[in-house]
Amino acid sequence: MAFPWWRDAVVYEIYVRSFADASGDGVGDLAGVRSRLGHLAGLGVDAIWLTPFYRSPMADGGYDVADYRDVDPLFGDLADFDALVADAHEHGLRVIVDIVPNHSSAEHPWFRQALAAPPGSPERDRYLFVSGSGSDSGNVPPNNWQSVFGGPAWTRLPGGEWYLHLFAPEQPDLNWRDPGVPAEFLDVLRFWLDRGVDGFRIDVANGLFKAAELPDVPPDEQGFKAESPIWSRPEVHEVYREWRKVLDSYPGDRVAVGEVWTDSVTDLARYVRPDELHQTFNFPWLLAPWSAAGLRKVIDDTLRTVPAPTWVLSNHDVVRHRTRYGETDPAAGLPRARAAMLTTLALPGSAYLYQGDELGLPEILDLPDEARQDPVFTRTRGEIKGRDGCRVPLPWSGTAEPYGFAPEGVRPWLPQPAEWAELSVQRQEGDPGSTLEFHRTAIALRRELRGSLPAEITWLDAPEDVLMFARGPLICALNCGTTTVPLPPHDQVLITSGPLPGAALPPDTTAWLTGPGR
Repeated sequence: MAFPWWRDAVVYEIYVRSFADASGDGVGDLAGVRSRLGHLAGLGVDAIWLTPFYRSPMADGGYDVADYRDVDPLFGDLADFDALVADAHEHGLRVIVDIVPNHSSAEHPWFRQALAAPPGSPERDRYLFVSGSGSDSGNVPPNNWQSVFGGPAWTRLPGGEWYLHLFAPEQPDLNWRDPGVPAEFLDVLRFWLDRGVDGFRIDVANGLFKAAELPDVPPDEQGFKAESPIWSRPEVHEVYREWRKVLDSYPGDRVAVGEVWTDSVTDLARYVRPDELHQTFNFPWLLAPWSAAGLRKVIDDTLRTVPAPTWVLSNHDVVRHRTRYGETDPAAGLPRARAAMLTTLALPGSAYLYQGDELGLPEILDLPDEARQDPVFTRTRGEIKGRDGCRVPLPWSGTAEPYGFAPEGVRPWLPQPAEWAELSVQRQEGDPGSTLEFHRTAIALRRELRGSLPAEITWLDAPEDVLMFARGPLICALNCGTTTVPLPPHDQVLITSGPLPGAALPPDTTAWLTGPGR
């Protein structure tokens, strides 16, 4: 049986602003991505996912969209996009683009029209405008909801009404109960599908609907709770049934993957029923502690509950996994990152890489405050540093900033550290011990094996704090402990994340094996 391409794909996330700058303004762009497609094809990935490149005032790095059908001049134009898609397909790479349906930019024409219209007007019905409470002319927010970026989720207009923004005030939430909103997004999907995209990553996929009564929630339920008044409302599933019909009407197995933060793996599975999304991100894998028990629980819960699973270790919203794994012991960060990646690539389903994973990039924790641009930093008055540390532009070549990210002499939009000279693509290329060559080898081996690997795993007996599982002919062994342990019986060592002393598996190391009899 032939499976769709996305079922076991390796997908590479490109944070466009930080990937490659062809125009020389210090900001990555579509032409820059196009210029580096050879690197991605050589890495062996199956698809790329582009973060938003639409027209935007950039209050949240492009996740505040002012025009869903055009390219922001910062990134190029529609001709650049079309050329990128064509070249990506020539390289054998599929193209997934971000879509942001929960909220628009405050500069979107719809929101401008809403601000100019009176309360109760059709223009305001496209968003969530409501009256406040309190004894002084509604000067208290309608409820106690908090923004994901810090502070209240409501902003009051001079006329007295409040509008909802679960993120920044420049990102007003759309009202998906207004029939014009779902109709608009179906048209947006078709616009990009007609231009050849292979699928969509859906931002805040579980946030479109809010409880109509807008009730208060207990303080401990402000987070991503399943079927809370704010998140994972049951109405959202009908939206994705309609989206699935559109995707299925195009040839080539077009795919939709949802960003769904939830506290329930059962809730996660609801989004990938046969007539809804194809995939959702498996964030419990990203959040799991460095322990065999913690990782095994996520694997078991996922494979038992979620069809077509995905596995992700880092993205543009979280601390890079090298730094997370090395929080208490920085020296352990890179070995654990490599071991986790090799384990990820052994699991059934799709693997999503974030740009720089293949270089072993760490989080940049010491960015100067004046350089930070994440609204999380400003909304919390610096109490939370935000996500800029995982968004520092990539090092491609050379020994000094901008490390080939931009033309020589151009300062990147975020400063790059001096130690990145040792981590550049140029420095790691051809070095068999480098993290880049490790990723190339592992992805190529996965591609070679995947036609023979079943969608199930079998757990093998293992020492304490060691994971060992078989997937058809492949055995994967991960040592999360502190002592070296014997390898299981095997015929051949295929690849390891670090050196093996004889037939033993050191701490913070993963090995792929075959045999015996497999």
